[in-house]
Amino acid sequence: MPLYHVGIVVPDVEAGRTMLTKQLGVSWGPILQLDAVEYRDGADQDVVLPTTMCYSVGGPHLELIQEVAGSIWVRNEHSNLHHLGFWSDDLVADGSELTGAGCPLQLCGRSGDVAPVSFAYHRNDLGVRIELVDAALRETMGFLFDPDQG
Repeated sequence: MPLYHVGIVVPDVEAGRTMLTKQLGVSWGPILQLDAVEYRDGADQDVVLPTTMCYSVGGPHLELIQEVAGSIWVRNEHSNLHHLGFWSDDLVADGSELTGAGCPLQLCGRSGDVAPVSFAYHRNDLGVRIELVDAALRETMGFLFDPDQG
């Protein structure tokens, strides 16, 4: 599972992009804003959440995720580092391996009754999340890693 990104929760994606561009010289892909996305949490409960995010152009990528109060995407007093993202050729098998290693499922994508779909967050006792992202999405997500034209 190759590492390809580090997720950071921010209060405002646009402001975060601007600040990190000034401080680090980072270039960004487009902001992806979705009003309602279907997810399933580690307690097998279905939830629908807004999702706003963007990726830096250079790899491994920085992923900025808009904070959503009451969700998995909240900042805390220790660190806004949210997760380490890995491509996965088999979400179910890789997720089972992580769960067996003490890193249980916290949230995953779903489509109706089918889960996991697209991605899965697993979290260990140290508070570190591992995100598995379906490697089949690599091409589809490619535009997110290209320089933003707007």
